[in-house]
Amino acid sequence: MGEMEEKAGDKKIWRVGTLTYTMGGLVALFCWLLWGDFAWAMKDRAIGPAATLLIRTFDVNDFLFSLIIISFPSFTNIFLMPIISYISDRHRGRWGRRIPFLFFTTPFIVVGACGLGFSPMLGKLLFNLTGEAIKLNTACLICFGVFWALLDFGTTLSSALSGALVNDVVPKEMLGRFYGLFRAISLLAGMLFNFYLLKLVEAHYFYIFIGVGLFYGIGLYSLCWKVREGEYPPVDTPPVKKIGDIYKPFLTYFRQCFSMPYYRWVITAMVLSGMAASPYNMYAILYAKSPVINMDMALYGKVLTICYGISFCLSFFLGTLADRFHPLRMSIAALLTYLATMIAGWFWVKDEFSFEVIMYLHTVLSGCYFTLSASLGQRLFPHLLFAQFNSAYSMIHAITTVLVSMLFGWLLLKLNSDYRYCFLFGTVMTGLGIACLVKIYFDFLKLGGDKAYQAPDPGE
Repeated sequence: MGEMEEKAGDKKIWRVGTLTYTMGGLVALFCWLLWGDFAWAMKDRAIGPAATLLIRTFDVNDFLFSLIIISFPSFTNIFLMPIISYISDRHRGRWGRRIPFLFFTTPFIVVGACGLGFSPMLGKLLFNLTGEAIKLNTACLICFGVFWALLDFGTTLSSALSGALVNDVVPKEMLGRFYGLFRAISLLAGMLFNFYLLKLVEAHYFYIFIGVGLFYGIGLYSLCWKVREGEYPPVDTPPVKKIGDIYKPFLTYFRQCFSMPYYRWVITAMVLSGMAASPYNMYAILYAKSPVINMDMALYGKVLTICYGISFCLSFFLGTLADRFHPLRMSIAALLTYLATMIAGWFWVKDEFSFEVIMYLHTVLSGCYFTLSASLGQRLFPHLLFAQFNSAYSMIHAITTVLVSMLFGWLLLKLNSDYRYCFLFGTVMTGLGIACLVKIYFDFLKLGGDKAYQAPDPGE
């Protein structure tokens, strides 16, 4: 799959499964996928910071913040992503095996995002309806939580499938460059939000949540309308004849994803590497607003915008490097530079200036890692079962995130919100990630390396 064919006349033809593309067709595919990705990225870049600032107005502490904003979405990932991915990999329908599920999940995200904008108003209404039996902040938090759960439900399901759609329709030799462009689009969304909107969130959160929610709906439904999937080989799914058969898909899922040591190591490496930047990212805004740093949100937004601009310029080049030298090698190189940044942050950050310098380095270097490693799963997991294996990674990532975020939130509570420990946690996670990736690299070479690698057959 995904091998570039001979020239047809004067035109090169790319194939992935039963799909064929000329250069014009490939450009059109990239445009529609990237348009949908822009809507996704705008939602992703805007909702997180906006929700962080909004929920803090309800007087929540660090532990409750980490529980709602970080742990709860990760907790739902544990259960929802494996189910939807297993079903999607084996679905065969008129509209493909990914598009129908993306179409279904979009309304949950739109309603959830828009509802967050209404949560303070609905909280006041709930406060009045209960005869002030509960505190106003509690009432607002309840309404916030309901719409956050809706948003998270849709986001969890759609995120399980968006990468799988790319895996099914983009030729393998173009994955690195596609994800480089995807990263550029995501950064553009981040630049627009941080430069123009972040400073307005606290005063105009209502319009931001509504606008982002509606824009997401338009973008994703456009993608569903214009992108077409190919035909897939049939999958032998045994019928359920008795109660005991209900558990067979679950047993198949876990046996295929976790019985082979190689895939266990791949998933572990991707989880630890992907979480390298999490300790800092979880509390970056709160760290910036802490009395030690006291950074103005306008300056914070400008710094992020500059960082995103730098990363934007690097994105396609980094994607090309990933295609040329393999995302596994490039991920190791990126994490080594990020490790040095975390160590420097732990020993050096004392004031706004030092925080700003490390913020530049963290944002650019972690962005380089995410761009370079974006196609790692597609290059290492079995092609036909990509969504299933990617969901297994996401499930373990979610479990780890729940545990780490709760532990870190509890520790920060005990440490009087000394956010400098973000760097120490980041150092540990990065070092573990590098060690696991090196282990995977040697396994990759044994399995054929760049020229002959074949993902091991997980069996039925």
